[in-house]
Amino acid sequence: MRDAPAATDLLAWYGRHARTMPWRVPPPAQGGTGRADPYRVWLSEVMLQQTTVAAVTDYFNRFTARWPDVAALAAAEDGDVMAQWAGLGYYARARNLLKCARVVASQYQGQFPNTYQGLLALPGIGPYTAAAISAIAFDQPETVVDGNVERVMARLFDVHTPLPTAKAELTRHAATLTPIHRPGDYAQAVMDLGATICTPRNPACSLCPWQGACQAFKNGTAPQLPKKTPKKPKPTRLGHAYVGQRADGAWLLERRADSGLLGGMLGWPGGPWHDEGQVPPAIAPLPGAWVQMPQPALHTFTHFHLRLIVWVAALPLDAAPTAGHFVTHNEFRPSDLPTVMRKVFEIARPAFLAAPQVGRSHGSN
Repeated sequence: MRDAPAATDLLAWYGRHARTMPWRVPPPAQGGTGRADPYRVWLSEVMLQQTTVAAVTDYFNRFTARWPDVAALAAAEDGDVMAQWAGLGYYARARNLLKCARVVASQYQGQFPNTYQGLLALPGIGPYTAAAISAIAFDQPETVVDGNVERVMARLFDVHTPLPTAKAELTRHAATLTPIHRPGDYAQAVMDLGATICTPRNPACSLCPWQGACQAFKNGTAPQLPKKTPKKPKPTRLGHAYVGQRADGAWLLERRADSGLLGGMLGWPGGPWHDEGQVPPAIAPLPGAWVQMPQPALHTFTHFHLRLIVWVAALPLDAAPTAGHFVTHNEFRPSDLPTVMRKVFEIARPAFLAAPQVGRSHGSN
């Protein structure tokens, strides 16, 4: 083992232990040749933001089966893409995905720029994603730093400055190790090392190719790193969700505005969400015998918890809502809804399986 970390040691380890992923070209030691497709690298990196490989794989396979290249995605209907994205969360990513695809298709003849700066100029591509595409798809020696890489660097150099303050310091350490030769394989190797060996809890140091060079291993501090600034408690917000079904089986849904949380996604009408302590007004999308379900829908976003009061009603054929539109029973797919709205539907569904009780309440709004 070396006293200083070397990219060659990590690349040799990667040749034996690289994870198989549908967007990857395997390393040469596993028979891989050529570079990865920039479209597939870009799509995977956008999907992987704030999401795990296990959660992303099926989405990636469905996306690429339906839209195999950037031109196909650029030509897709917004609603179809948002529906395919439903459940992955962070829906601004899907909106930016379409914006970026359309810019690449219209302004770059369907070819992604092959430089970091060129990629950074595209909608929705930030420093991390630009570096990842540059390194993995174009073999540019860019430094790629995600959460896994931060953890590896914090331990390798025994950095005790807490995150997020330590980000710049950890990136500088990572840059000193990025090789000119095979930077794409190297970037994926560091991420694999963090995901499989240098894990948040109980790192498998005895299996690590950099064990001999790891300062935290020598000092016995690896399990404590990286340190993080304590997070503030998440607040709770309150709201309503109205699940209405017309006599012909159609469901009352609305597509949210493009901006803001869940932007562009289908959901149940319900008005704005309010901070905890402020009781939001219960304003139904149309008059009716709305029944409050005994169980609220609970969901946690990045910065807050959400508690939605769920209302249900059987609606007449001539119903004229002030918010939303009807989607026929045959066209309605719960899978097209974001996770929080699917939770609402699961709470509401039993009321419609026992339909007579939905219309008997006097609790109209």
